[in-house]
Amino acid sequence: MPEGLRPKIVHSTSFNPWVNLSIEEFLLKNVKPDEAILYLWQNDNTVVIGRNQNPWKECDCKGLEASGGKLARRLSGGGAVYHDLGNLNFTFVMNKKHYDVRKQQMVISDALKSHGIEAVFSGRNDMLINGRKFSGHAYYSTGTNAYHHGTILVNTDFEKLSGFLNPSPEKILSKSVASVKSRVINITEVDPLMTTDQIKRSMSESFAALYGPATSSNFESAPDAMIQLYEKYSSWDWCYGKSPAFDISHGKRFDWGEVEINLSLQKGSISCVKIFTDAMDVEVFDQLSKSLLGLAYQKPAIVDAVKDSVQDETIRKELAEWIKSW
Repeated sequence: MPEGLRPKIVHSTSFNPWVNLSIEEFLLKNVKPDEAILYLWQNDNTVVIGRNQNPWKECDCKGLEASGGKLARRLSGGGAVYHDLGNLNFTFVMNKKHYDVRKQQMVISDALKSHGIEAVFSGRNDMLINGRKFSGHAYYSTGTNAYHHGTILVNTDFEKLSGFLNPSPEKILSKSVASVKSRVINITEVDPLMTTDQIKRSMSESFAALYGPATSSNFESAPDAMIQLYEKYSSWDWCYGKSPAFDISHGKRFDWGEVEINLSLQKGSISCVKIFTDAMDVEVFDQLSKSLLGLAYQKPAIVDAVKDSVQDETIRKELAEWIKSW
């Protein structure tokens, strides 16, 4: 464990996603260079979408609202997830010099191992039990700080999960609706007596074992900052965004994620860009949106913008080839 590091465990007592995401961003902005924070939180009857996703395409928004549920948009990329009180959310927040995804994942695997449950990593974003996903992860960084957050399915209602998450037609074709149920697992399927409180305790213990003795507290709100953040996360503009009627829309599913590029044109030039995607690399598509704005709607110009603004070689090549086929 790094010398001089101050581990902290922060609990939220709220089940409101807009409150909890506000706390998460507050911690990200204010974590000190010598701190490593494990933030544990739960949302009730909530769908959380990725930074660049289209809510109407990913969620049964009317059904969710009619049930008293909430839609929330997080800072990180990735896909839509359903949260209820049978799910535990975690966030590791720290300065980038202490940030280590594998070590952070070990906090989870060690917590389960203490209950005799073997969890394995699958790529960068998933953790599996018996070959089925119980934990999905996403990432975000700003300045010198970063966070790694995700879900832990303890006893989630899969009927509501599959009901409120409304996959796009391409996802249905590539994965099938039934696969939503078959590829995920609750921890209670392995240990019927497991509770979210037990996982919280075990996570706290394994975090302290890996990072050092940790202080534990409920979040003490910072009123001014929290009010501004809550206003953002609860706003219609942030959750749903203004979705104008675009002149041209192109969509495709790649191995690394689904992309929908919506363009509005004025006199042959791109006057408005909205890119929806469940890809993990949020910044890639933020930058691409800026690069496309003002360009003539011509394939060579758009391909050049992709080549200039997208750093990831696989994404750059596959986007360019797709755009050439428009």
